[in-house]
Amino acid sequence: ESLHSSVGLGGIAAGSLLLAVHFYSLPRAVPLIPSTALGVLLLMLASLLAYAGILRSLRDASLFLTLCLTISVFWCGHGVLFILRGQGVLSDADDFLSALVPGLVTFTLALLILAVVGFLCREVILALIASAVSLASAHEVAMHYSTAFGSSAVACSYMVVCLVGGYFALGRILYFLTKEKITFPGIDLAKKKTHKQIQPTSGSTNSFAATGLILNMLSASVFGCRLLGVTGKLFIGQVPWLWAAGLYQLGICIFSYRAMDVLMATFFAFTSILKFAGGYCLLYPIWQPEEPTFPTPFLVVFSILLAVLALFVTLKSPVDGLYLLFYVAYCIALACCPKGFFEGGAQAVDVAIFVASALLTLIHLYNMRASGQMPTGKGSVKALLARSTWLKLREGANLHAPYLGYSKYADAEVLGYACSVLASFAITTTGDPQTPLATVIIPWLVVAGGILKLLSGSVAFARGKTLESSAFILYAVMWIIWGLTRYSGLYGTTRSFHAAVGIIAFMLFNGFIVFCTLFLNTAWFLYSLTFFLIAVSFLLDAIHTLPAGYDLAATLIFGLVSFYCFLSALCSSTFESPCLPMGRPMVQLSGVAGGMTKCLHLPARKASSVKRIADILKNGGTCGIPTDTVYVLVAACHRPDAVEKAHHSKRQAQDRPMSLWISSLKQLEPAKHLFSPLLWAFMEAAWPSPISLVVPRGEWVDFLGMKDSAKYVGTPQSIAIRIPDCSVTTHLIDMVGPIVVTSANPTGEADTTHHNQVYAKLGDKVDAVLCDGPSPENIASTVVDCTNIDSGTIGFFRVGIIPKSQVLQILEQVQKK
Repeated sequence: ESLHSSVGLGGIAAGSLLLAVHFYSLPRAVPLIPSTALGVLLLMLASLLAYAGILRSLRDASLFLTLCLTISVFWCGHGVLFILRGQGVLSDADDFLSALVPGLVTFTLALLILAVVGFLCREVILALIASAVSLASAHEVAMHYSTAFGSSAVACSYMVVCLVGGYFALGRILYFLTKEKITFPGIDLAKKKTHKQIQPTSGSTNSFAATGLILNMLSASVFGCRLLGVTGKLFIGQVPWLWAAGLYQLGICIFSYRAMDVLMATFFAFTSILKFAGGYCLLYPIWQPEEPTFPTPFLVVFSILLAVLALFVTLKSPVDGLYLLFYVAYCIALACCPKGFFEGGAQAVDVAIFVASALLTLIHLYNMRASGQMPTGKGSVKALLARSTWLKLREGANLHAPYLGYSKYADAEVLGYACSVLASFAITTTGDPQTPLATVIIPWLVVAGGILKLLSGSVAFARGKTLESSAFILYAVMWIIWGLTRYSGLYGTTRSFHAAVGIIAFMLFNGFIVFCTLFLNTAWFLYSLTFFLIAVSFLLDAIHTLPAGYDLAATLIFGLVSFYCFLSALCSSTFESPCLPMGRPMVQLSGVAGGMTKCLHLPARKASSVKRIADILKNGGTCGIPTDTVYVLVAACHRPDAVEKAHHSKRQAQDRPMSLWISSLKQLEPAKHLFSPLLWAFMEAAWPSPISLVVPRGEWVDFLGMKDSAKYVGTPQSIAIRIPDCSVTTHLIDMVGPIVVTSANPTGEADTTHHNQVYAKLGDKVDAVLCDGPSPENIASTVVDCTNIDSGTIGFFRVGIIPKSQVLQILEQVQKK
């Protein structure tokens, strides 16, 4: 149990106290807390709740995450509305009501669903808080429509939240600060831990999905309330709800990748685009009296992408796939309506999305924590495909295998390609040079082509895909700059030369990417090459020499190539056999793409990974592992075939012999009489540490069971031996026995300080790599010559991380004893 839950409960209590004071003082002429100050404080507490919920979720998938994020979004939008009211933007009471009601309706229902699930799953504290905030929101809606409901009812509900949240937050903090000596009644965390151990962990693996569905309810409520007559108009006051939902949904997208849920992460990214576009359309009347127009090609392509995504989601969960079809219908409705979000057809679909999102939120929350499961059809399509010999779903540990090493995130290339499709088809609609903002293109280019592509590039970089991430980030910058410049009125004849120079610079960078993709695969080569057509279109437009129809042809070609890559990435992440292959590299060079082997990559933070590495070593394999210094290549002493393989795999030089590592001196205890007392005492004082001791070769080697392996270790006169100061390494040696060690790099090259470098240098020569990210040190161990230690002198073959003075000090202390 972490303190993050205490921080979250304390934040909820603090925000509820602020709102209770506000509503108690509402009948007064001058409120106790000014609206602007209240809004700023709510925004600060919303950030705190998001922080507490996310960090808590990294340890345990619970309802606490959904509660914190839901109230965080609620107070974020609510706070911005209070600021707008304090600054006079929403000075009219009717305007403030029209702005406030869509959010209150959404969170009244969402928190009620959360409370019901909390009671069913025995999360009583969270259920009480959720039900009280839901009741407060319902009272606030009733208060605005009827004078019979006073503001005191709202204040009372928030005071209940404040007392409950404050009591449990304070009780938990005291419980930890006093080391479990002070326990408030009802806050027995020991019992709570026992109860949590028997709680089921089945259900949705993506604990962020429920919050993403609630955000869909929020955006649908803004437009659905207008259709149903709950609000009188659509205007700037509803933008905070839409953009808060879009911003939080970008975060949900990122953490869905962390939950290894590629399909739902892509879906939430798509829905965030619609939320930002909706907010842009509501802001548009500020500078233009007429309503904006929508590019039909973009929305048609968007509906196709969502339909394809829905098909693949259905393979995982038919209910979720059916839900995505509502958004397919939504994009079609927007494409058919010249005024987009302002038309009744699209708003009718919003009402349907609101209802469907509420039902799916209930299903996801209940299945996440309850012992029983609401049926979603999960596994039904999988059972059907199990009979097929052509299509087989990918499963197991390698489902989200990164390109190099170990990654905490799933692959985001599907989203990157989809964003290229959306951005390319968005610019097929030419805006009016006199009123460039009249066409809704900026959100499509800036959000879809820019922000989400930056996100894809960042995730690709975290997965070791350096080239792909560089391309995504470069193209994202290009779409953002061109979108803002060309379609926001900043672009003019006086800037043509400067725009052309910038585009040429981007083309030079893209030329380097095209060259590099020759060594990657055919699809990526075509993808980067066809982007040249887009860049040339931008350049010709900047110098006013664009031929008629060229930009349309360029965007169609690039969009179709991107769409193929989108389908190929979806198929590759779903099925075992590549239905739509990306192709082989155009140029194949020896030593290039060393990281594309099937060599196992296992995270060092998991005990199961260490056990698997131990089994590989026992069976005669060689592995790269992290240590207290740099990465090393190891083999088991009792397997001469593995030691010989390790010796040849890195072209071991005679002046860099292989060394011997043990986990403790107990492994040498039977041969203690073969070491001099001074040498034994020096080994006891020096280890565990990054100090390798070169000792005379003798009969003690036979006690370690090296047999034929001994000829590959050390020299005929001496052997370097060490106990590493690394828990993972010593635990591995405990399981395998003494190991033979050499640096994980070909002789003559620099030391390997990251598991990705092990792949690049030896990825096709080792059986597995234990991945632990960057090494704690970039310097190798210190190698001490102890062959003449009985005469009182030692030498140094290599001075590494431990300086000479420290080694000599250890020897001096041993000699004194």
